[in-house]
Amino acid sequence: MTQTSNRFYDQFAKLMNDAAGVAQGVRREAGNLFRGQAERLVADMDLVRREEFEAVREMAVRAREENERLQKRIDALEARLGGGVPAPVPPSGPAVGAATAARRSRKSGGAA
Repeated sequence: MTQTSNRFYDQFAKLMNDAAGVAQGVRREAGNLFRGQAERLVADMDLVRREEFEAVREMAVRAREENERLQKRIDALEARLGGGVPAPVPPSGPAVGAATAARRSRKSGGAA
């Protein structure tokens, strides 16, 4: 077969190649635009970054472990003192006093 150079096919190939390049450029620009909008949306939502979340999570785990350790220590000290849980203290204060006085007034027939 003889190889011939057809100008029509060369121009068509060049046009298709240019169209593919333009399509890639449009895709790249659309991706950048979408990424920018998404970053702006996330920034406006005031979301926590992964690193900050992990740091706070680690602090919470350490605090929980410390609380458990301190609770065991309190339990051991209470056991050593021989006192379990102290007796509950009855509520007091002006509101309780007023309610008690009102009950007594009703029982005695209204005389306060």
